[in-house]
Amino acid sequence: KPTRSISGVSVIAVMTAPELKCPHGVCTFCPKGEGASQSYTGKEPSSRRSKMNNYDPYKTVENRLWQLKRIGHPVDKVELIVQGATFTSAPPEYQEIFIKSCTEAMLGHRLSTWNEVSKEAETSKVRPVGITIETKPEQCKPEQLNKILELGATRVEIGVQTVYDDILKATNRGHTVQDSIGATQRLKDCGVKVNYHMMPGLPGSSFEKDLHSLKEVFDNPDFRPDMLKIYPTLVIEGTTLYQQWKRGEFTPLSNEEAAEIIVKAKKHFPPWVRIMRINRDIPSTEISAGILRTDLRELVKERQKELGVECHCIRCREVGHRAQKDGIYPQNVEVRELEYEASSGKEIFISAEDFENGILIGYLRLRFPSDSIFRPEITPETALVRELHVYGPEVPIGETANERAFQHRGYGKKLLARAEGLSREKGFKKLLVLSGIGAKQYYKKLGYDYDGVYMRKLL
Repeated sequence: KPTRSISGVSVIAVMTAPELKCPHGVCTFCPKGEGASQSYTGKEPSSRRSKMNNYDPYKTVENRLWQLKRIGHPVDKVELIVQGATFTSAPPEYQEIFIKSCTEAMLGHRLSTWNEVSKEAETSKVRPVGITIETKPEQCKPEQLNKILELGATRVEIGVQTVYDDILKATNRGHTVQDSIGATQRLKDCGVKVNYHMMPGLPGSSFEKDLHSLKEVFDNPDFRPDMLKIYPTLVIEGTTLYQQWKRGEFTPLSNEEAAEIIVKAKKHFPPWVRIMRINRDIPSTEISAGILRTDLRELVKERQKELGVECHCIRCREVGHRAQKDGIYPQNVEVRELEYEASSGKEIFISAEDFENGILIGYLRLRFPSDSIFRPEITPETALVRELHVYGPEVPIGETANERAFQHRGYGKKLLARAEGLSREKGFKKLLVLSGIGAKQYYKKLGYDYDGVYMRKLL
Protein backbone atom coordinates (compact mmCIF):
# COMPACT_ATOMS: atom_id res chain seq x y z
CA LYS A 1 0.00 0.00 0.00
CA PRO A 2 1.45 3.41 -0.95
CA THR A 3 0.01 4.84 2.29
CA ARG A 4 2.62 2.86 4.25
CA SER A 5 5.35 5.30 3.25
CA ILE A 6 3.32 8.23 1.92
CA SER A 7 3.84 10.20 5.15
CA GLY A 8 7.61 10.08 4.64
CA VAL A 9 8.65 7.11 6.80
CA SER A 10 8.16 3.34 6.99
CA VAL A 11 6.49 2.28 10.23
CA ILE A 12 7.50 -0.94 12.00
CA ALA A 13 5.52 -1.98 15.10
CA VAL A 14 7.00 -4.52 17.51
CA MET A 15 5.30 -6.16 20.51
CA THR A 16 6.89 -6.55 23.95
CA ALA A 17 7.04 -9.96 25.64
CA PRO A 18 3.67 -11.39 26.80
CA GLU A 19 5.17 -11.81 30.30
CA LEU A 20 5.36 -8.02 30.77
CA LYS A 21 2.48 -6.81 32.94
CA CYS A 22 1.08 -3.38 33.76
CA PRO A 23 2.11 -2.61 37.38
CA HIS A 24 -1.33 -1.33 38.46
CA GLY A 25 -3.19 -4.51 37.41
CA VAL A 26 -5.64 -4.77 34.52
CA CYS A 27 -8.11 -2.19 33.20
CA THR A 28 -11.69 -3.49 32.95
CA PHE A 29 -11.72 -3.19 29.14
CA CYS A 30 -8.17 -4.45 28.53
CA PRO A 31 -7.78 -7.57 26.36
CA LYS A 32 -5.00 -10.08 26.96
CA GLY A 33 -5.12 -12.76 24.30
CA GLU A 34 -3.46 -16.11 24.92
CA GLY A 35 0.27 -15.69 24.36
CA ALA A 36 -0.25 -12.01 23.45
CA SER A 37 1.22 -8.79 24.84
CA GLN A 38 -0.83 -7.00 27.51
CA SER A 39 -3.69 -4.90 25.98
CA TYR A 40 -3.62 -6.83 22.68
CA THR A 41 -5.72 -9.80 21.51
CA GLY A 42 -2.89 -11.47 19.60
CA LYS A 43 -4.88 -11.24 16.36
CA GLU A 44 -3.81 -7.69 15.34
CA PRO A 45 -1.42 -7.62 12.33
CA SER A 46 1.53 -6.42 14.46
CA SER A 47 0.71 -9.04 17.14
CA ARG A 48 0.66 -11.81 14.57
CA ARG A 49 4.05 -10.73 13.20
CA SER A 50 5.62 -10.66 16.68
CA LYS A 51 4.02 -14.00 17.60
CA MET A 52 5.30 -15.56 14.37
CA ASN A 53 8.81 -14.52 15.42
CA ASN A 54 8.39 -15.77 19.03
CA TYR A 55 8.40 -12.16 20.29
CA ASP A 56 12.06 -11.85 19.34
CA PRO A 57 12.42 -8.10 18.54
CA TYR A 58 15.42 -8.65 16.24
CA LYS A 59 13.63 -11.27 14.13
CA THR A 60 10.38 -9.26 14.06
CA VAL A 61 12.09 -6.12 12.70
CA GLU A 62 14.27 -8.14 10.29
CA ASN A 63 11.19 -9.93 8.93
CA ARG A 64 9.12 -6.72 8.56
CA LEU A 65 11.96 -4.92 6.75
CA TRP A 66 12.17 -7.83 4.32
CA GLN A 67 8.38 -7.73 3.74
CA LEU A 68 8.32 -3.96 3.11
CA LYS A 69 11.29 -4.13 0.73
CA ARG A 70 9.70 -7.03 -1.13
CA ILE A 71 6.52 -5.04 -1.83
CA GLY A 72 8.52 -2.06 -3.08
CA HIS A 73 8.77 0.35 -0.13
CA PRO A 74 11.98 2.28 0.59
CA VAL A 75 12.96 1.35 4.15
CA ASP A 76 15.90 3.59 4.96
CA LYS A 77 13.79 5.85 7.25
CA VAL A 78 12.10 3.75 9.91
CA GLU A 79 9.67 4.85 12.63
CA LEU A 80 9.88 2.10 15.27
CA ILE A 81 6.78 1.66 17.44
CA VAL A 82 7.02 -0.33 20.69
CA GLN A 83 3.63 -1.80 21.64
CA GLY A 84 2.20 -3.83 24.51
CA ALA A 85 2.01 -3.48 28.32
CA THR A 86 3.58 -0.41 29.99
CA PHE A 87 7.11 -0.16 28.55
CA THR A 88 8.45 2.54 30.90
CA SER A 89 7.63 0.37 33.95
CA ALA A 90 9.58 -2.61 32.57
CA PRO A 91 13.05 -3.26 34.07
CA PRO A 92 15.55 -0.80 32.49
CA GLU A 93 17.73 -3.76 31.34
CA TYR A 94 14.76 -5.22 29.42
CA GLN A 95 14.04 -1.83 27.81
CA GLU A 96 17.64 -1.55 26.64
CA ILE A 97 17.88 -5.10 25.29
CA PHE A 98 14.57 -4.63 23.43
CA ILE A 99 15.43 -1.33 21.70
CA LYS A 100 19.01 -2.48 21.05
CA SER A 101 17.74 -5.66 19.33
CA CYS A 102 15.25 -3.74 17.16
CA THR A 103 17.98 -1.29 16.09
CA GLU A 104 20.53 -4.08 15.45
CA ALA A 105 18.04 -5.66 13.03
CA MET A 106 18.10 -2.38 11.07
CA LEU A 107 21.92 -2.56 10.97
CA GLY A 108 21.80 -6.24 9.98
CA HIS A 109 24.17 -7.45 12.72
CA ARG A 110 24.71 -7.54 16.48
CA LEU A 111 27.07 -5.30 18.49
CA SER A 112 28.24 -5.35 22.14
CA THR A 113 26.79 -2.14 23.60
CA TRP A 114 23.85 0.21 23.05
CA ASN A 115 26.30 3.10 22.49
CA GLU A 116 27.94 1.23 19.59
CA VAL A 117 24.54 0.38 18.11
CA SER A 118 23.13 3.91 18.31
CA LYS A 119 26.35 5.41 16.87
CA GLU A 120 26.32 3.08 13.86
CA ALA A 121 22.55 3.63 13.36
CA GLU A 122 23.22 7.33 12.69
CA THR A 123 24.78 6.49 9.31
CA SER A 124 23.48 3.00 8.47
CA LYS A 125 21.52 2.24 5.29
CA VAL A 126 18.36 1.60 7.35
CA ARG A 127 17.99 4.23 10.09
CA PRO A 128 15.58 4.67 13.02
CA VAL A 129 14.43 8.27 12.44
CA GLY A 130 11.95 7.99 15.32
CA ILE A 131 11.14 5.64 18.20
CA THR A 132 7.66 5.59 19.74
CA ILE A 133 6.90 4.13 23.16
CA GLU A 134 3.41 3.22 24.45
CA THR A 135 2.89 3.76 28.18
CA LYS A 136 0.51 5.10 30.86
CA PRO A 137 0.36 8.61 32.36
CA GLU A 138 1.46 7.58 35.87
CA GLN A 139 4.51 5.80 34.42
CA CYS A 140 6.09 8.98 33.00
CA LYS A 141 8.25 9.97 35.97
CA PRO A 142 11.49 11.90 35.24
CA GLU A 143 13.74 8.86 35.80
CA GLN A 144 11.55 6.75 33.47
CA LEU A 145 11.65 9.40 30.77
CA ASN A 146 15.43 9.78 31.15
CA LYS A 147 15.82 6.06 30.36
CA ILE A 148 13.74 6.11 27.17
CA LEU A 149 15.47 9.32 26.02
CA GLU A 150 18.82 7.50 26.37
CA LEU A 151 17.34 4.81 24.11
CA GLY A 152 16.39 7.26 21.37
CA ALA A 153 12.66 7.71 22.07
CA THR A 154 11.14 10.69 20.26
CA ARG A 155 7.40 10.11 20.76
CA VAL A 156 5.30 8.72 23.60
CA GLU A 157 1.73 7.46 23.35
CA ILE A 158 -0.21 7.68 26.60
CA GLY A 159 -3.62 6.23 27.41
CA VAL A 160 -5.42 9.31 28.73
CA GLN A 161 -8.84 7.85 27.72
CA THR A 162 -11.07 10.50 29.38
CA VAL A 163 -10.95 13.73 31.39
CA TYR A 164 -13.23 12.32 34.14
CA ASP A 165 -11.62 10.83 37.26
CA ASP A 166 -14.74 8.82 38.22
CA ILE A 167 -14.64 7.01 34.84
CA LEU A 168 -10.91 6.30 35.22
CA LYS A 169 -11.57 4.85 38.68
CA ALA A 170 -14.53 2.75 37.51
CA THR A 171 -12.39 1.17 34.76
CA ASN A 172 -9.40 0.54 37.06
CA ARG A 173 -7.06 2.70 34.97
CA GLY A 174 -4.58 3.19 37.80
CA HIS A 175 -4.09 6.91 37.09
CA THR A 176 -5.87 10.23 37.51
CA VAL A 177 -6.53 13.18 35.20
CA GLN A 178 -3.78 15.04 37.08
CA ASP A 179 -1.33 12.24 36.16
CA SER A 180 -2.19 12.84 32.48
CA ILE A 181 -1.59 16.58 32.85
CA GLY A 182 1.75 16.05 34.64
CA ALA A 183 2.97 13.45 32.14
CA THR A 184 2.07 15.71 29.21
CA GLN A 185 4.07 18.60 30.62
CA ARG A 186 7.14 16.50 31.46
CA LEU A 187 7.14 14.90 28.01
CA LYS A 188 6.89 18.22 26.18
CA ASP A 189 9.49 19.83 28.45
CA CYS A 190 12.07 17.23 27.46
CA GLY A 191 11.24 17.61 23.76
CA VAL A 192 9.10 14.50 23.24
CA LYS A 193 6.05 14.42 20.95
CA VAL A 194 2.84 13.44 22.78
CA ASN A 195 0.16 11.17 21.33
CA TYR A 196 -3.04 10.68 23.39
CA HIS A 197 -5.25 7.62 23.22
CA MET A 198 -8.86 8.69 23.94
CA MET A 199 -11.66 6.19 24.53
CA PRO A 200 -15.26 7.32 24.04
CA GLY A 201 -18.04 5.03 25.34
CA LEU A 202 -16.45 3.85 28.61
CA PRO A 203 -18.70 2.69 31.49
CA GLY A 204 -20.14 5.74 33.29
CA SER A 205 -19.66 8.01 30.27
CA SER A 206 -22.31 9.54 27.98
CA PHE A 207 -22.51 11.24 24.58
CA GLU A 208 -22.07 14.64 26.28
CA LYS A 209 -19.12 13.50 28.43
CA ASP A 210 -17.37 11.86 25.47
CA LEU A 211 -17.77 14.97 23.34
CA HIS A 212 -16.60 17.16 26.23
CA SER A 213 -13.49 14.95 26.74
CA LEU A 214 -12.47 15.21 23.08
CA LYS A 215 -12.99 19.00 23.09
CA GLU A 216 -11.42 19.56 26.52
CA VAL A 217 -8.06 18.03 25.56
CA PHE A 218 -7.66 20.90 23.05
CA ASP A 219 -9.55 23.72 24.79
CA ASN A 220 -7.56 23.27 28.00
CA PRO A 221 -3.85 24.22 27.68
CA ASP A 222 -2.96 21.65 30.39
CA PHE A 223 -3.50 18.93 27.77
CA ARG A 224 -3.09 19.81 24.05
CA PRO A 225 -1.42 16.66 22.66
CA ASP A 226 0.40 16.77 19.32
CA MET A 227 -1.37 13.67 18.06
CA LEU A 228 -4.50 11.71 18.84
CA LYS A 229 -5.81 8.15 18.49
CA ILE A 230 -9.54 7.72 19.09
CA TYR A 231 -10.42 4.20 20.22
CA PRO A 232 -14.15 3.79 21.00
CA THR A 233 -14.68 1.17 23.73
CA LEU A 234 -14.87 -2.42 22.48
CA VAL A 235 -16.23 -5.43 24.39
CA ILE A 236 -13.78 -8.31 24.14
CA GLU A 237 -14.19 -11.74 25.69
CA GLY A 238 -12.02 -12.41 28.74
CA THR A 239 -12.26 -8.85 30.11
CA THR A 240 -14.15 -7.55 33.17
CA LEU A 241 -16.11 -5.35 30.77
CA TYR A 242 -17.28 -8.45 28.89
CA GLN A 243 -18.80 -9.79 32.15
CA GLN A 244 -20.49 -6.41 32.80
CA TRP A 245 -21.92 -6.45 29.27
CA LYS A 246 -23.17 -10.07 29.67
CA ARG A 247 -24.95 -9.05 32.89
CA GLY A 248 -26.61 -6.15 31.08
CA GLU A 249 -24.67 -3.53 33.10
CA PHE A 250 -22.95 -1.97 30.09
CA THR A 251 -24.04 -0.94 26.59
CA PRO A 252 -21.26 -0.02 24.14
CA LEU A 253 -21.48 2.70 21.48
CA SER A 254 -22.83 1.67 18.10
CA ASN A 255 -20.91 2.43 14.88
CA GLU A 256 -23.20 5.41 14.22
CA GLU A 257 -22.97 6.83 17.76
CA ALA A 258 -19.17 6.64 17.73
CA ALA A 259 -19.03 8.33 14.30
CA GLU A 260 -21.38 11.09 15.49
CA ILE A 261 -19.21 11.89 18.55
CA ILE A 262 -16.02 11.95 16.46
CA VAL A 263 -17.51 14.14 13.71
CA LYS A 264 -18.85 16.65 16.25
CA ALA A 265 -15.46 16.72 18.02
CA LYS A 266 -13.52 17.10 14.75
CA LYS A 267 -14.99 20.58 14.27
CA HIS A 268 -12.94 21.67 17.28
CA PHE A 269 -9.61 20.01 16.41
CA PRO A 270 -6.78 22.53 15.80
CA PRO A 271 -4.55 22.49 12.70
CA TRP A 272 -1.49 21.45 14.75
CA VAL A 273 -2.87 18.04 15.78
CA ARG A 274 -2.63 14.83 13.73
CA ILE A 275 -5.44 12.28 14.08
CA MET A 276 -3.30 9.17 13.84
CA ARG A 277 -6.00 6.55 14.03
CA ILE A 278 -9.73 6.08 14.52
CA ASN A 279 -10.62 2.66 16.00
CA ARG A 280 -8.30 -0.12 17.08
CA ASP A 281 -6.76 -2.52 14.59
CA ILE A 282 -8.59 -5.55 16.05
CA PRO A 283 -10.35 -8.04 13.71
CA SER A 284 -14.16 -7.86 14.11
CA THR A 285 -14.18 -11.61 14.86
CA GLU A 286 -12.54 -10.76 18.23
CA ILE A 287 -15.15 -8.12 19.16
CA SER A 288 -18.24 -9.27 21.08
CA ALA A 289 -19.95 -5.87 21.05
CA GLY A 290 -19.20 -2.27 20.10
CA ILE A 291 -17.69 -1.01 16.87
CA LEU A 292 -17.93 -3.92 14.45
CA ARG A 293 -16.96 -1.87 11.39
CA THR A 294 -13.21 -1.94 10.92
CA ASP A 295 -13.50 1.08 8.58
CA LEU A 296 -14.88 3.50 11.17
CA ARG A 297 -12.73 6.29 9.69
CA GLU A 298 -14.67 5.93 6.40
CA LEU A 299 -18.00 6.12 8.23
CA VAL A 300 -16.75 9.28 9.96
CA LYS A 301 -15.83 10.79 6.58
CA GLU A 302 -19.29 9.98 5.16
CA ARG A 303 -20.97 11.61 8.16
CA GLN A 304 -18.66 14.64 7.84
CA LYS A 305 -19.81 15.11 4.25
CA GLU A 306 -23.48 14.85 5.27
CA LEU A 307 -23.04 17.48 8.01
CA GLY A 308 -20.66 19.68 6.01
CA VAL A 309 -17.93 19.34 8.66
CA GLU A 310 -14.36 19.95 7.49
CA CYS A 311 -11.43 18.50 9.40
CA HIS A 312 -8.29 20.67 9.45
CA CYS A 313 -6.02 18.20 11.26
CA ILE A 314 -2.53 17.47 9.90
CA ARG A 315 -3.43 14.09 8.37
CA CYS A 316 -6.29 15.57 6.34
CA ARG A 317 -3.95 18.24 4.91
CA GLU A 318 -0.81 16.16 4.24
CA VAL A 319 0.51 16.58 0.71
CA GLY A 320 0.78 12.81 0.11
CA HIS A 321 -2.80 12.12 1.17
CA ARG A 322 -4.18 15.13 -0.74
CA ALA A 323 -2.39 14.04 -3.93
CA GLN A 324 -3.47 10.41 -3.60
CA LYS A 325 -7.06 11.14 -2.53
CA ASP A 326 -7.95 14.35 -4.41
CA GLY A 327 -5.27 14.56 -7.10
CA ILE A 328 -4.35 18.05 -5.82
CA TYR A 329 -0.73 19.25 -5.70
CA PRO A 330 0.53 22.44 -3.99
CA GLN A 331 1.05 25.63 -6.01
CA ASN A 332 1.99 28.53 -3.75
CA VAL A 333 3.84 27.34 -0.62
CA GLU A 334 4.33 29.74 2.30
CA VAL A 335 5.86 29.37 5.77
CA ARG A 336 3.70 30.64 8.64
CA GLU A 337 3.58 30.33 12.44
CA LEU A 338 0.76 29.51 14.82
CA GLU A 339 1.36 30.18 18.53
CA TYR A 340 -0.50 28.58 21.41
CA GLU A 341 -0.07 28.03 25.16
CA ALA A 342 0.41 24.42 26.24
CA SER A 343 1.50 22.65 29.44
CA SER A 344 2.78 25.87 31.10
CA GLY A 345 4.98 26.69 28.11
CA LYS A 346 4.58 28.18 24.65
CA GLU A 347 4.33 26.18 21.43
CA ILE A 348 4.94 27.57 17.96
CA PHE A 349 3.72 25.42 15.08
CA ILE A 350 5.72 26.50 12.02
CA SER A 351 4.36 25.08 8.77
CA ALA A 352 5.08 25.12 5.03
CA GLU A 353 1.69 25.01 3.33
CA ASP A 354 -0.33 25.88 0.28
CA PHE A 355 -2.85 27.73 2.46
CA GLU A 356 -5.27 28.39 -0.38
CA ASN A 357 -5.72 24.68 -1.18
CA GLY A 358 -5.20 23.44 2.38
CA ILE A 359 -2.12 21.33 1.59
CA LEU A 360 0.59 20.77 4.22
CA ILE A 361 4.14 19.99 3.04
CA GLY A 362 5.97 20.05 6.35
CA TYR A 363 6.00 21.50 9.85
CA LEU A 364 8.14 22.06 12.93
CA ARG A 365 7.09 22.11 16.60
CA LEU A 366 9.07 24.73 18.56
CA ARG A 367 8.65 24.88 22.35
CA PHE A 368 9.65 27.48 24.89
CA PRO A 369 9.48 25.17 27.93
CA SER A 370 7.88 25.66 31.35
CA ASP A 371 9.92 26.34 34.50
CA SER A 372 9.68 22.67 35.58
CA ILE A 373 12.49 21.30 33.41
CA PHE A 374 14.47 18.29 34.68
CA ARG A 375 16.95 17.53 31.90
CA PRO A 376 20.49 18.88 32.59
CA GLU A 377 20.95 20.00 28.95
CA ILE A 378 17.93 22.34 29.15
CA THR A 379 18.66 25.70 30.79
CA PRO A 380 16.17 28.59 31.22
CA GLU A 381 17.67 30.05 28.01
CA THR A 382 16.97 26.94 25.91
CA ALA A 383 14.29 26.52 23.24
CA LEU A 384 13.31 23.05 21.96
CA VAL A 385 12.48 21.62 18.55
CA ARG A 386 10.22 18.67 19.34
CA GLU A 387 9.46 17.66 15.78
CA LEU A 388 10.45 18.42 12.21
CA HIS A 389 8.57 16.50 9.55
CA VAL A 390 8.35 16.88 5.78
CA TYR A 391 5.52 14.90 4.18
CA GLY A 392 4.99 13.23 0.83
CA PRO A 393 6.26 9.84 -0.37
CA GLU A 394 9.41 8.60 1.40
CA VAL A 395 12.51 9.65 -0.56
CA PRO A 396 15.57 7.46 0.14
CA ILE A 397 18.48 9.16 1.95
CA GLY A 398 20.95 10.73 -0.48
CA GLU A 399 18.46 10.87 -3.35
CA THR A 400 16.77 13.98 -4.71
CA ALA A 401 13.02 14.25 -5.00
CA ASN A 402 11.06 14.07 -8.23
CA GLU A 403 8.47 16.79 -8.87
CA ARG A 404 5.78 14.77 -7.06
CA ALA A 405 7.80 14.29 -3.84
CA PHE A 406 8.67 16.95 -1.27
CA GLN A 407 11.36 15.47 0.96
CA HIS A 408 14.98 16.61 0.30
CA ARG A 409 13.85 19.87 -1.30
CA GLY A 410 15.00 22.27 1.41
CA TYR A 411 11.69 22.63 3.27
CA GLY A 412 13.14 21.16 6.47
CA LYS A 413 16.06 23.58 6.35
CA LYS A 414 13.69 26.51 5.84
CA LEU A 415 11.49 25.52 8.81
CA LEU A 416 14.54 25.04 11.04
CA ALA A 417 15.97 28.44 10.05
CA ARG A 418 12.64 30.05 11.03
CA ALA A 419 12.72 28.26 14.42
CA GLU A 420 16.29 29.49 15.02
CA GLY A 421 15.30 33.06 14.12
CA LEU A 422 12.22 33.07 16.37
CA SER A 423 14.20 31.60 19.30
CA ARG A 424 16.94 34.23 18.86
CA GLU A 425 14.35 37.04 18.73
CA LYS A 426 12.84 35.81 22.03
CA GLY A 427 16.25 35.93 23.72
CA PHE A 428 17.02 32.20 23.82
CA LYS A 429 20.73 31.35 23.68
CA LYS A 430 20.50 27.69 22.72
CA LEU A 431 18.26 25.58 20.49
CA LEU A 432 18.04 21.85 21.21
CA VAL A 433 16.50 19.29 18.86
CA LEU A 434 15.27 15.92 20.10
CA SER A 435 16.34 14.17 16.93
CA GLY A 436 15.72 10.58 15.98
CA ILE A 437 18.98 8.60 16.00
CA GLY A 438 18.92 8.28 12.21
CA ALA A 439 18.31 12.02 11.67
CA LYS A 440 21.28 13.29 13.73
CA GLN A 441 23.58 13.55 10.70
CA TYR A 442 21.04 15.83 9.02
CA TYR A 443 21.37 18.29 11.93
CA LYS A 444 25.18 17.89 11.98
CA LYS A 445 25.26 19.13 8.37
CA LEU A 446 23.26 22.18 9.46
CA GLY A 447 25.75 23.19 12.15
CA TYR A 448 24.32 21.32 15.15
CA ASP A 449 26.42 19.36 17.63
CA TYR A 450 25.81 16.68 20.26
CA ASP A 451 24.52 17.78 23.69
CA GLY A 452 23.54 14.78 25.82
CA VAL A 453 20.52 13.14 24.13
CA TYR A 454 19.93 16.24 21.96
CA MET A 455 21.45 18.05 18.98
CA ARG A 456 22.42 21.64 19.85
CA LYS A 457 22.97 24.95 18.12
CA LEU A 458 24.17 27.99 20.07
CA LEU A 459 22.25 31.01 18.86
